[in-house]
Amino acid sequence: MSVSKSKGVVLSVILSVLMISGCATPLSSGQKQEYRGYQAKGLAVEEKNPGAAAALGILPGFGSFYVREYGAGVVNLLLWPASILWDPMSGYQGAQSINYYATKQKVDRLKDKEIAQLEDQLMMETIDNKEYVSAKREIDNKYSAY
Repeated sequence: MSVSKSKGVVLSVILSVLMISGCATPLSSGQKQEYRGYQAKGLAVEEKNPGAAAALGILPGFGSFYVREYGAGVVNLLLWPASILWDPMSGYQGAQSINYYATKQKVDRLKDKEIAQLEDQLMMETIDNKEYVSAKREIDNKYSAY
């Protein structure tokens, strides 16, 4: 096998692994706005620090490893130092994504718990329909990002 052919095979394998590994998908502008709303209400979860993820991206694959993108981390390790061009941004976006989805999960869990308690009160007839609707609206507003 010639050198250029073997380089092509190696590059194909690396690109395949990178595609399979699922690089961090950046949040849409709507998701970013929603997360900022949760931050303003004190509901945001920060499992991963985006700044730390970006800083770690300078090291070979560390940004991707930090945000649980292990396949991309291996590829970035193999492609270092070129991966310095994209891994900091990938790490930053990955941390944002992790934080957004962790926040959504927390908010949904808290909201569901409060609504279940409210429904129990309605079923036990400790509140009437009017009180239920009013309290449910308050819960919806409490856990809304906007």
